[in-house]
Order: sequence, then C-alpha cells, then structure tokens
Amino acid sequence: MSFKSVVIICFQRNFLSFETIIMITYLYLSLLIGFGMIYLICIQSNIPVLHEAGMPISDGYFDNLLTSLYFSAVTLFSVGYGDVVPVGVGRFLAVLEALIGYILPAVFLARTVIGNEK
Repeated sequence: MSFKSVVIICFQRNFLSFETIIMITYLYLSLLIGFGMIYLICIQSNIPVLHEAGMPISDGYFDNLLTSLYFSAVTLFSVGYGDVVPVGVGRFLAVLEALIGYILPAVFLARTVIGNEK
C-alpha cells in the first residue's frame, strides 16, 4: 500500500481526524517540553548533560531553557545538528528521547493500518 492510499483511506474513513492530529501535536509538544525540562533541571543542578561548542552550558537561566528546549526538539525530531551534544547521563536521555521520536510515527501508522483492516 502506498503512502498516498493510506492517507486517502484515513481521511475517507475518519481514521485521521482533526482531533487525532491535535492529539499527536500535544503529545509531541509534551515530550519536547518534558525532556527539555529534564535537561534544564540537570543543567541547573550542575549535572553536565549538554555541551555547546565543546564547553559545558553555563549561561543564564533563560539561555539554558532555550538551549534545553532546542536540543530536545532537535533530538525528538531526529535532526541532530551537532551544535549541542549530550554528555554523561545526557546521552542516555537523548537516546531515550530519540527512540520515542522514532516509535511514535510507527505506532500511529500501525494504528491507522490496523484500523483500516477492521
């Protein structure tokens, strides 16, 4: 089945509705903000989790917040620019976040296909 036919079937049979799209958007935003807050808490607690340009992040609170959210978004959406890199326990957190970012679209697609077969 091609991607186009999956999308057409989803919209015809209401498997892909506006509510589903909103729910997925909220889920991604919750994960992005949640992991960003975990990184920020670690940084504020002097636990090295992120390095920028080879140096530990040690700016002001709002700069740390923006960097944490930026890194969380880049990791969740599997872009990985490399300007901010995880270190120590941050590597485990980044792997966990990236794994969740990979699994969510697959779960959504599987749910759509299984719903289509019923």
